[in-house]
Amino acid sequence: MWSADHVAASLEGFFWPKILFDFWTKLLDPAVKPLPILQTINIGIALINLAYEWPLNVLAGTAIHPSIEVRLFWLPLASLSSVLLYQGSDPALYYMIATAVYFWAFTEGEVICAEPWTLPKRRIEKV
Repeated sequence: MWSADHVAASLEGFFWPKILFDFWTKLLDPAVKPLPILQTINIGIALINLAYEWPLNVLAGTAIHPSIEVRLFWLPLASLSSVLLYQGSDPALYYMIATAVYFWAFTEGEVICAEPWTLPKRRIEKV
C-alpha cells in the first residue's frame, strides 16, 4: 500500500537526499544533509503507518486500530513529513487522498472492525 511506497521513498532519500521545494529556498537543506534527519523521521512514520495498515497482533485489538479519528489526525502529519522529502511526493498524495476518504467515511458513520478482515457485528435494535 502507500506505506510501503513511503518506506521505499525514505530509504531512497538516504542515498539521494533532496528537499522537494529546494528550487525555492535552500533553508531546509540541513534537514537532509549532512545528517539524514528528515529521512529518519520519514522512515519512522512510514513504519508506524505500515504497522497500522497491516496490523500486528499487538495492535489489532487495541482502541487505536479501529479509530477513524486517529487516522484523520495521523495521516495529514504523515503527508506533511512525506511531502518535504523529494522522493516522498507520491506517498504524500496517497495520504491526502486517504485522509479525504476517511473523512468521508467518518461523516457517513462508517466503522472499522476491531479484528482485521471481519465484518462489523450488527446491532439488534428493538422497535
